[in-house]
Amino acid sequence: MKFDNKKELLKLAHKVKKLRTEKGVTQEEAYNDTGIHFGRIEQGKRDVSYTTLLKISMYFGLSLQEFFGKGF
Repeated sequence: MKFDNKKELLKLAHKVKKLRTEKGVTQEEAYNDTGIHFGRIEQGKRDVSYTTLLKISMYFGLSLQEFFGKGF
């Protein structure tokens, strides 16, 4: 099975954008709260590190297991 990096980044992008919009915050507000630039992540153009994923999941009140669980 071939790994499709672009496809996986787009899945991550969709998940992050969905969580952010459900929280009702703008990309700028999310950046001010976390120091993470959400724009390129939400476009699927930035691969993120483990620690960035931790920060994002914590920002949305989720564990990594919950973040990658249902709906991913």
